[in-house]
Amino acid sequence: MSRVLIVGAGLTGSICAFLLRKELRNKVNIVVWDKSRGAGGRMSTSRSPNNPSCTVDLGAQYISATKYYARIHSSFYEELLAQDILKPLIAPVEGMMSKEEGIVNYVTPHGVSSIVKHYLKESGAEVLYDRHVTHIHRKDAGWEVCRKGGASQQFDIVVLTMPVPQILQLQGDVGSLASGGQLGAAGRYEPLALAEMQSGNNFHRFELHAEEKK
Repeated sequence: MSRVLIVGAGLTGSICAFLLRKELRNKVNIVVWDKSRGAGGRMSTSRSPNNPSCTVDLGAQYISATKYYARIHSSFYEELLAQDILKPLIAPVEGMMSKEEGIVNYVTPHGVSSIVKHYLKESGAEVLYDRHVTHIHRKDAGWEVCRKGGASQQFDIVVLTMPVPQILQLQGDVGSLASGGQLGAAGRYEPLALAEMQSGNNFHRFELHAEEKK
């Protein structure tokens, strides 16, 4: 059974884990590492220590779906709506300028990170936090991954889902693979995949909103 490491427990990482499990079932052992203390990435939700129901979204504040993406990825939206993870945003957003006709906006009653947590749970992945990856080395047919303050581990496949500037800071063989054209979005040349927003185009808008709000 192949051992797959997904670096990053944000939206891209959670969707990647979910789709891997959906397509490969029990053929892979999926592990997710994130340097933070919880899931979400740019879609993080902070909760009051005194009142868990008091939340604030630190990244994306609402979700937008164009008519095209709502149609081709309807199963994703239908599932999230059925699970009460998404709800239509009825009230107007002050200052919002719609670039396309027919865009539907959604809010997340339980915080925007609930989308990420949902897909991580459905993936059945082993999710570990406070795992800050520093080095990735080619070792035999797989990869040796080193992290701050912990022992290195070996994986058959490594998927990087964090922002590109963070990927470029990694030490080891990542730089040589990138410069040599061996680092592919789908692991076409080597089993080290760069999954920068590769997990469904409709979710690309989530990341854009999170980035714009910073």
